[in-house]
Amino acid sequence: MDDRTALITLILAHGALGPRHRLAFHEAGPAQALRAGPALWKAVGCTPAQRAWLAHPDGTAIDRALRWLDPPDHHLLPLPALPLPLREMAEAPLALFVHGDPGHLAQPLVAVVGSRSPTPSGRALAAEFSAAFARTGLTVLSGLAAGIDGAAHEAALNAGGATVAIVGNGLDEVYPPHHRHLQAAIARRGAVVSEYAPGTASRPAHFPARNRLVATLGLATLVVEAAQRSGALITARLAAEAGREVCAIPGSVRNPRAQGCHRLIREGAALVETPEEVFALLAPALARDFPALAADDLQKPGTGPTQRGRQHALPPSLAGNADYQCLWKALDHDPTPMDSLIQRSGLTAVQLSSMLLAMELAGIVVCEHGRYCRNPGFPTSTASKTQAEGQ
Repeated sequence: MDDRTALITLILAHGALGPRHRLAFHEAGPAQALRAGPALWKAVGCTPAQRAWLAHPDGTAIDRALRWLDPPDHHLLPLPALPLPLREMAEAPLALFVHGDPGHLAQPLVAVVGSRSPTPSGRALAAEFSAAFARTGLTVLSGLAAGIDGAAHEAALNAGGATVAIVGNGLDEVYPPHHRHLQAAIARRGAVVSEYAPGTASRPAHFPARNRLVATLGLATLVVEAAQRSGALITARLAAEAGREVCAIPGSVRNPRAQGCHRLIREGAALVETPEEVFALLAPALARDFPALAADDLQKPGTGPTQRGRQHALPPSLAGNADYQCLWKALDHDPTPMDSLIQRSGLTAVQLSSMLLAMELAGIVVCEHGRYCRNPGFPTSTASKTQAEGQ
């Protein structure tokens, strides 16, 4: 058995392999570790079930992983070939499967994480920050989950940058399934990474393990929205323990998805409102490890899409209507229920229903579970902003 096949065999037994076991196998070399037999496996602490599996491995699973490695853009990186931060982890992976360009793992990465069900404003903020990171040469790192993760990956690609996704399943699987096209795009323009062999389905227990890789690889972790109990908070905690910068965007005290960010800020995470504030936090690490990334590119004032995207205003076609102006002022950046809009605006439910439907169809308003908010991405003019808000 060659080293690659032996390494895949050990990866498939990875559920019972702790840090000491992985280190022992690595020092012996994969093929030699397997040839040494049960005496070595027992000496490094493998369980009886694991020793039995290593003695009689599943050849079908091994062949599936080997076949997956056939295309030229499919890679298996053993521990010695991983970036230094991963090699130095207490729970370093035996190896990583990579679909795409492994070189992106050695680039300056910024992790963007958050809620799987963000508010429209949270999704827009994730996109704005990620696009700004990508335009300055940083690589956006996330976990390909629904919500903030997906918005971050998409924005980095749309800005012409690179992005890396670390997933909790084999790379021949897609989770969530609706991210199939996004995963393929990331593989073409960046890299999709997993420590799990092809054929491994996504499981809840895999996500904390995935999060430790995200936290370790990123120079900083930005949390956009997160509830009090959230995988994003696990990633942030692991990042802090690894000595990385942790940043959080504050939100409304009435938004439950902002509570996790507020908790992080209370515990010492940096409160950030603009990408430039993240760049300032990253400057020392970038100067030390990535001097080729020009500091001037990271310090440009925020006059681009991030600021423009936050100019929420009623469009000129509706700005002259007093009822629409009243409703616009009653709408918030966070989803607001109909009864609150009635109270704030003084309009009737019948009036509001008709107006909100028209504004939703025009893309001015977003409806989420029966609650309404301004569409953070709706383009508006400075003139209409002044007229609508009485400035």
